[in-house]
Amino acid sequence: MPGPLKGVKILDLSWVLSGPLATMVLGDLGAEVIKLERPEAGDLARGNGPFIDGESSYFLSLNRGKKSLTIDLQTSRGKQLFLELTKTVDAVVENFVPGTMKRLGLDYEAVEKENPVIIYASISGFGQTGPFAQTRALDVIIQAMGGIMSITGESDGPPLRPGASLGDITAGLFAAIGIVSALFERQQSGRGQMLDISMLDCQVAILENAFSRFFATGEVPARLGTKHPVFTPFQAFESRDGYIVIAMVGGVRNQWPLFCAIIGRLDLMDDDRYQTGELRTQHYDELEPILNEIMKTKTTEQWIKELTEIGIPCGPINNIEQVASHPQVRAREMIVEVPHPKLGSVKLINSPIKLSRTPANVDRIASGLGQDTRDLLAGLLRMNESEIDKLAEDKVI
Repeated sequence: MPGPLKGVKILDLSWVLSGPLATMVLGDLGAEVIKLERPEAGDLARGNGPFIDGESSYFLSLNRGKKSLTIDLQTSRGKQLFLELTKTVDAVVENFVPGTMKRLGLDYEAVEKENPVIIYASISGFGQTGPFAQTRALDVIIQAMGGIMSITGESDGPPLRPGASLGDITAGLFAAIGIVSALFERQQSGRGQMLDISMLDCQVAILENAFSRFFATGEVPARLGTKHPVFTPFQAFESRDGYIVIAMVGGVRNQWPLFCAIIGRLDLMDDDRYQTGELRTQHYDELEPILNEIMKTKTTEQWIKELTEIGIPCGPINNIEQVASHPQVRAREMIVEVPHPKLGSVKLINSPIKLSRTPANVDRIASGLGQDTRDLLAGLLRMNESEIDKLAEDKVI
């Protein structure tokens, strides 16, 4: 079955992570994504390792199913081609520093004149407005400035960057949501619009717990390791052979007495200091050492079996290899093998969006640099072979 975005065309000028992730999500859902790259150089991500027989595994992971078109936007003819192409697509996506596309004469205002119903999505570190708009930013800078690093790490340790590029990833996901929303609204209004996505805005948006606590109490959230600021116990514990996460939340009756029984400490059940989650959090300095020692007495698997049987939420801390082979991950088909003309096949992460009638599909690998240029120019702009040859000769494509 075709995806829900079948018939939607995206002209994707973005590079590295935030923009490519947004267009990858749209492509998985059926949109035709045309990745516009610089001739000879292409997306910088093509040079990111690790490599499989010369192919960037990083690039493959973010650009599956996209067609590659090379045009030099520094040339006047290249700019003309770009503007002509915008008449044939539904959306344009770029993630350059604000002002870059305007200097090229290819910003939203210029494109809107050619295609009044275009959706033009711009992703940047700080957005198109504000005192920091022109400031360059990378993922780690946005995570630092957005506050997430200030609450990540152990309480007595330095700030830490989470193990995923959350600055780029959240911006890409919000961009995909914004593009789909604008396309839906266009069906009603018949008008296009610009989408301005700031990576910093997105970091603020996902820190709902930290900001709500700060606004409510005036206390600045601090690093807590794996612990929760309200619920206790709610963290990772070392077991005999690894680690286990236990997550006891408020409002569930009998969890604490059952937990005390399982760990063999009935005396804690009636201790006035630990009767509620709030009290346990207040007295955690006394409770944590007790739980740490107890959890080391059994293996992770033993604890999970015993705690699961009495309804205590828990789980192991898996490494990436363990996640890749996990039966639930495999049952949900979250890892797929896609044919590759050079490598035979490559493993990719599947789309997590499970639709019953119009499923997302991950079934085509990323194109080689410029692989689809001739076909796209002939198909979208009705150019003949000699015209395309002249563009190649003039190094426009």
